[in-house]
Amino acid sequence: MRFVIVLILTMMTLYSCGPKKPATSSGFKEKLSDYGFFKGTLNELNPEAHVHHYDLATPLFTDYALKDRFIALPEGTAMQYRDSGSLDFPTGTYIIKNFAYRDTAGRKVLIETRLLHKDPQDGKWKVMNYLWNEKQTEADKWIAGKQLPITLMDDHNQRVSTVYQMPNTNDCKRCHSSNGTLLPIGPKARNLHYGKGEQLLGWASAGILQGMPVISQVPALPVWTDSVHYTIPQRARAYLDVNCAHCHTKGGDADNTGLFLEYDQQASAHLGILKGPVSAGNGAGGLNFDIVPGNASASILAYRMNSTEPGTAMPELARTLVHKEGVQLIVQWINQMEKVK
Repeated sequence: MRFVIVLILTMMTLYSCGPKKPATSSGFKEKLSDYGFFKGTLNELNPEAHVHHYDLATPLFTDYALKDRFIALPEGTAMQYRDSGSLDFPTGTYIIKNFAYRDTAGRKVLIETRLLHKDPQDGKWKVMNYLWNEKQTEADKWIAGKQLPITLMDDHNQRVSTVYQMPNTNDCKRCHSSNGTLLPIGPKARNLHYGKGEQLLGWASAGILQGMPVISQVPALPVWTDSVHYTIPQRARAYLDVNCAHCHTKGGDADNTGLFLEYDQQASAHLGILKGPVSAGNGAGGLNFDIVPGNASASILAYRMNSTEPGTAMPELARTLVHKEGVQLIVQWINQMEKVK
């Protein structure tokens, strides 16, 4: 009996002192500073060498928020080029998106940081949000979302007050879900390609983007604000692609509507032209078609974009304010369409 007890104690000691199972990489850290993405003062967002800043040709509108975007790649890895969809990122990648606003004194105030992480354990993307403190010294893990009263200066330097809606992690999953799989939205080759392609070419030259064809063969999404180089239809379609098509696409959260707003969508019915809504009601404002060519005031699309009422406003997430400039562009686009006789 004594031998058995000694044997059991010995085995327990060996087990406790033996190699430990590594902690799962899918667990998000408690504070943004714990990741080591940025050097120096955290709120200056000065990236470390493995963290790469990026911009988009046409970005998503979020209550006139200022956004800083970064990609943190594991050491010795690279992104792989794809013509469609987002770039192919190695496991362990973090995509970092910081949201801030410009206050009435002209200061940049950080609100939240959202992380997408490609988990090395299963290769799936996971999401987590971080809320910045009032001192702007740290951002803490924040799952439940939050309503934040703010007063900001918009793109025309007009003072605007609103209650900023920081999403909960399930809200994030709704927009980032395609056929039930969580995916990045913004970093697609076509939306990373603008100007002369300096951003993509720089990554390829640095060896962190592989498989890219010559830059002339890389598709480019129009810059929605650029009225010199792009037509109103091109700019409007780019705006809808970025702000709406992640839900309004096959496999997206709004798949059942039949309204698909990708930039390369060609079917007029899927674009909403003389297409009735799936379910009418207050959200449709008593209107009959998503788009009535030549008549934006009779078009549900313009009506819903111009609203902040719950159940009517579209997009229904990520904004509490009407994007005046975006609505103006969509109204121009619809009104320019040839009327159906």
